[in-house]
Order: sequence, then C-alpha cells, then structure tokens
Amino acid sequence: MKNCITLVLFSALCVACATARQAAPSEKIITETRIETVYKTDTVLLEIPKIVEKVVTKDTVSALENDYAKSKAVISDGLLTHSLETKPVQKPVEVQTKIVYRDSVIVKDNVIIQTVEVEKELTGWQTFKMKTGGFALGIIVLLIVCVILYFVKPLNLFKL
Repeated sequence: MKNCITLVLFSALCVACATARQAAPSEKIITETRIETVYKTDTVLLEIPKIVEKVVTKDTVSALENDYAKSKAVISDGLLTHSLETKPVQKPVEVQTKIVYRDSVIVKDNVIIQTVEVEKELTGWQTFKMKTGGFALGIIVLLIVCVILYFVKPLNLFKL
C-alpha cells in the first residue's frame, strides 16, 4: 500500500497542467531587396575624323580617295574641274551599357488580438477545474481514496 501512495504522488508530480495563454501582439516587417545587373550591348555611331591628303602631279588628271570620300580634279581647255564625293559610311561601334534593376519588397505581418466579451462569468468550481485540469483532479481524488483506505484497513471495518 505504501508503494501505491508513492506511485500516486510521483504521478501527480510528473503531470503539469496550465491554461493556454495568448502571445502579446507582434508586428514583423521583412524588407527584401533584389538587385540585378544587366549588361546590354548598344551600338553608337562614331564621328568621322578629319583626314587631309594632298597629291601633286604633272598630269592633267588628279584623284584622291580614302575610306570616307573621293576627289577628282581634271584640267581641260585651260579650265580646272574639281569634284568631291563623300561615301555613305557610318562607323558602328559596340558599347556595353550597364543597367541596374533594383526591386524592393516590404512584407508587413500584423497579429491583431481582439478581446471578446463573455456573457457570463465562470463559477469558482469551473475556474478551479480549468486551472488544475481534470486529469490532475482525478489523481488528487485517487490519492485521497488511497489515503482513506490506508487508514481504514487496519480498523477492519469492512473487507475488500
């Protein structure tokens, strides 16, 4: 019988009961920034540099030509005829352009706790039972019954 009481007491100490409680309201803010760098190839037109060329000849015809223009001079009947013709040339040059995309996302998480009014207050017994728990109450009742049987058995009032 002493082992029974020890076992019941040990079981009562191992069981913990508590009421559920809500956490305090909290707010969580998360800022996520994403940076993406892209290199884009662009083509720009290059300005043509100034080029000077000269030719001296004893002939009646002179011609000059480079990448961008050609010129021809002719002397006939004592008259000098000179023509200059430019070529339709555009010099494309590729250039790497850096483009940076920045994207920020703000996530806000709010926890709102509302108080709800209850129509009727709990009785003393209901409050006690919620605080101690039905399981712990059953162990206490079992312990009381074991203690009563322990003290009544030596009296031999009734046989089990």
